[in-house]
Amino acid sequence: MSPSMLGLLIAWGVLTGVLVVLLIYRSTLTMQEDDQLFLDASEAHMAAEQHEIMRKVEKISPFVMWLGAGSALLIVAIAGLAAYERLTQVQ
Repeated sequence: MSPSMLGLLIAWGVLTGVLVVLLIYRSTLTMQEDDQLFLDASEAHMAAEQHEIMRKVEKISPFVMWLGAGSALLIVAIAGLAAYERLTQVQ
């Protein structure tokens, strides 16, 4: 295994690890989210809690998207480098 392959694998592992942690965090947030609330004036604090949850989910969504795209690009680069190394070994 070449040093560049090892570097790419480490970078992919770290990036994907952070992505998994963010996905787990987002899923724990959305477990507390209700699809529909019927509130009167005395339960306004529940609406505020739901807005806070949605604010947190919306805040991490771009990071999840970019980390997912980065992870996908790195795995494609790793596969391409592995294929290139195999082809050059045969010759």
